[in-house]
Amino acid sequence: MGRSYFVDEAVEEYLSGLQAAPGSCVTGLLAGQSSPQRDFVVLAVQTPHRESEGQPKASKGVGPLDDIDVEWVTEHAKQVSRMLPGGLSVLGLFLLTPPELSKDAQNALKRLIFAMEKYIIKGRLWELSEEDVTDRVTLHICSKTKKLVCKTFDVKDPKSSAKPADWKYQTGISSSWPMLTCSVEVDLQIPVTGSSSDNTDKCMKDGLRRWAKQIEAAYCLVNGRQALDDSELISGQKKNPKTTNRQTLPTRIFVSDVELDERSTALVQVCSGSMRVRGVVHCRAYIHNNKPKVRHAAQAIKRDLINTVCSRVEMFLEDLLINEGSQKGLCSEQQALPRRVFAPMSISGLSVCDYMFPDESTADVAERLKEMLDCETPEEDIDTSLESIFSAISGSEITDSHDDDSSKHVISEIQAENPIIQKAPQYYAGVAIAAAVALLATVTSLLYFN
Repeated sequence: MGRSYFVDEAVEEYLSGLQAAPGSCVTGLLAGQSSPQRDFVVLAVQTPHRESEGQPKASKGVGPLDDIDVEWVTEHAKQVSRMLPGGLSVLGLFLLTPPELSKDAQNALKRLIFAMEKYIIKGRLWELSEEDVTDRVTLHICSKTKKLVCKTFDVKDPKSSAKPADWKYQTGISSSWPMLTCSVEVDLQIPVTGSSSDNTDKCMKDGLRRWAKQIEAAYCLVNGRQALDDSELISGQKKNPKTTNRQTLPTRIFVSDVELDERSTALVQVCSGSMRVRGVVHCRAYIHNNKPKVRHAAQAIKRDLINTVCSRVEMFLEDLLINEGSQKGLCSEQQALPRRVFAPMSISGLSVCDYMFPDESTADVAERLKEMLDCETPEEDIDTSLESIFSAISGSEITDSHDDDSSKHVISEIQAENPIIQKAPQYYAGVAIAAAVALLATVTSLLYFN
């Protein structure tokens, strides 16, 4: 028996309105939430037009399906993934083709779905659990008859074949999904070895990966309840499918500085600099109301924390690569990092997010929402109040002539501006020693929660 996808009627309306030029096709993403029992699709968005740089790409000359820009489809999936809060993810793809291309549509969808998954998981720092669904959905739509063919592929198996799946429309699927919220203060220092941008990128990802493991193992309270067992998230309440009231559940996470599994592997290494991730982030996650477990809710909010921090670091590294690629090492230069803003999706009632730099306005956010999610968002509906503006400083290459007084002055200045990254000492011990030093410096955990 195949999987069942319960799809919001707003998605049906969106898909029905898509038009393809004669002899061409339209690709797009399907987003929502998966669970072991059933899957929910709350958003469909077509792949935006790619602005060509210089000469446009030459056609392969075989057919419209062969001319699909796989690189752009996967990049769009990555950008949309960044804009989804916890609990929501890109579940698959749709493909609109004329009747004469229907026969080859499944091969094209399989090629796209595996390319998309491979690209997205490159930046994923949290580990999949045994309950995580690895099936991804593909939907083929005939542009003339509007006939739908829904199938799934198991992306953990490159040799998997398509399996049939049910595609069922319902009204207001996510209108009463509980929303989890959490404000988190992050203070994470990562040593950087070498002077190339590749080394910087690798060191940052390694440091973030260690931190992500801490978050995954953290103790969590959801609405004041422990998230350790299979108890239901909303117990003692009868589910009313007609209700549109959304509960907001405050969440708290407690993290220890000490990494017990790695205490015996301490090493001392000389570093050319460091980057410090520091600041308060707002986390948000949604969980379906089909008898959700408390631990599933905790997992969703933890993954949102990991995703939003890693997304900002990625943006910072991308900016370094573009603006400082020709320079050696890290620059001791203050830079602004984006804050997270939220906007409601009119078709589902859920919120999506974007990242706004200080030199940007809500008009820029609305423009990106239109481009990436194909939705019109009034500027006044964009909530910019949940996070303050961050600043960032990457550590310079450090030599033996480092001036301690100057360093203290810089750090003091950065702290006053609530930075996300700042300069650090010359030498760093391995994981265990670094954790012990941090523990001696402050008898509190790495993260603080409001």
